[in-house]
Amino acid sequence: MPIETSPTARALRVLELLQTRPGTTADQLAERLGVSERAARRYVGILREAGIPVQSSRGPHGGYRLGRGTRLPPIVFTQAEALGLVMAVLDGQPAAVDGGDPVGAALDKVVQALPETVGRQAAALRAGASATPDRHAARPDPATTSALVAAVAARRRVLVAYRAESGAEWTAEVDPWAVVVRHGRWYLLCHSHRADAIRTYRVDRVRAVTRTTHEFEPPADLDPVAVLEEHLGTGWEFPTRVVFADPPERVAPWIRPPMGRLEPSGTGCVLVGSTGNPTMYAQEWLANVPLDFRVAGGPELRAAVAALAARLTASLGD
Repeated sequence: MPIETSPTARALRVLELLQTRPGTTADQLAERLGVSERAARRYVGILREAGIPVQSSRGPHGGYRLGRGTRLPPIVFTQAEALGLVMAVLDGQPAAVDGGDPVGAALDKVVQALPETVGRQAAALRAGASATPDRHAARPDPATTSALVAAVAARRRVLVAYRAESGAEWTAEVDPWAVVVRHGRWYLLCHSHRADAIRTYRVDRVRAVTRTTHEFEPPADLDPVAVLEEHLGTGWEFPTRVVFADPPERVAPWIRPPMGRLEPSGTGCVLVGSTGNPTMYAQEWLANVPLDFRVAGGPELRAAVAALAARLTASLGD
């Protein structure tokens, strides 16, 4: 019988669920395990027979809970979970195929701690995999990321030393609302007291983080991903304004959030935003839009588009 469907594996799964979700009821356990409620109670009984104190209580706030002082066994992965973990690590950190890489060294320890039947498959997958780095991805410093995540959790204002893509450097006092991973890049979503506005900073460009004694309250019902998407194209040095004759619904599929926001204008629409790199905006973003448009501003973006057009024209020769 496969390990993930054996009574022992299911009992350990119950233990894991009770560790992470105290108060889980028998019917909830049954739903998560894909078994009957009677079977779920049987797995709870197996844990009790093994000497693990599992307490139960009735009522609207009842359910099963682990007793105080319970010593939990090592984490147990099924084969599917172990292989999925290795794949996710290699996808996010291609250098992890090498044990000399810090993440690779950590993956070594995980693979070695797995049972032989599961660990053998995970090790084979890792040994035979070849991952290509995503040139658009950027790996932030783990210590910097940890400091920001801790500040978010503690709701403490921080001083952030930042270096933009242009090379400009500054220090900003911010309320860190969330750390968001988007398409291989890590962002800090925050309120900048320097600008008195919402800002999104690339974590890999943060040079130092200093926590202050000031506390803050994040916005109620904050949706970090939605707010990040909305503000990725705002607050940069060079304003952008691109006019389309087509209506917003036709243009929208070609517009990435960092490019700005689309606003209706007559029968067409206008893309309003800002950028710290007009050359990249012209070459990598606007050049990929298969619709007619006119760059109305700002002057830096117009110059970048003109330079791109001249280079492409020159490539045709006489």
